Amino acid sequence: MDSSIRDVDDTIAWREAGEGDVVVFLHGLGGSRTAWEPQLESLSDQWRCVAWDMPGYGASSPVSPLTFEAIADAIAELLDQLEVDSAHLCGLSFGGHHALHTALRYPTRVRSLVLADTSAVFGGDGTDPEQWRQERTEMIDAGLLLADIAAPVIDSITAPGFEGVERDRTIAAFTRVPEAGFRAACQLLPTHDVRHQLGEITVPTLVIVGDLDEETPPAYSEELHAAIGDSRLEIIPAAGHVSPAEAPEAFNDLVREFLGSLPATQP
Repeated sequence: MDSSIRDVDDTIAWREAGEGDVVVFLHGLGGSRTAWEPQLESLSDQWRCVAWDMPGYGASSPVSPLTFEAIADAIAELLDQLEVDSAHLCGLSFGGHHALHTALRYPTRVRSLVLADTSAVFGGDGTDPEQWRQERTEMIDAGLLLADIAAPVIDSITAPGFEGVERDRTIAAFTRVPEAGFRAACQLLPTHDVRHQLGEITVPTLVIVGDLDEETPPAYSEELHAAIGDSRLEIIPAAGHVSPAEAPEAFNDLVREFLGSLPATQP
């Protein structure tokens, strides 16, 4: 790990690097703060990049009950701890849900959004919530650890050929998830639905999706783009559901261009 990257373990735990305007990275269901290494390593030359462990994940304390409102409150609390009024939010999948709910609950604290491989609603393809929950917990119900299922799960949602150090990092980030936190997140995720509130989001928004993403396919990102006024859509070729890790150079270039087009607030 680069010596410029530091970890803060508190009630809300995070990893950060760089200085300047804050960009908060919000991981997905099978992730944690270490999933964002390619972004912290690349983008910290211009921004203060902060990747958190969501409540109940990694080193962060759980909240009960886990709700999207509680997660948005925790993000606002994180900004307080970082001593900033507002930040850019970059969320992957479930983390994209967190970013959307935070932008709606705390609009003045969000400067922009990067929504990666995510959606406005769970089950846009007709997926049954209970069946989805059961499929994601049945292996640990049978006695397996998250460390046992991390590799096959990651391989099932990424594009063919995802390998090397980024695959290893993505799997390792999944293994940091406590079982209780994972179960709570699996209960919450299918309740996500902000379709009728997207018009309230006025901050600049970049929507990114891998063209081979089968979990939240490009049509879901097109729906976000169509409903959020100040938004643009970018599709990354040959990437699946974890585009920040599968295509880090392309992803980082898009984020760098997007953030660089916005006015800075920090001297």
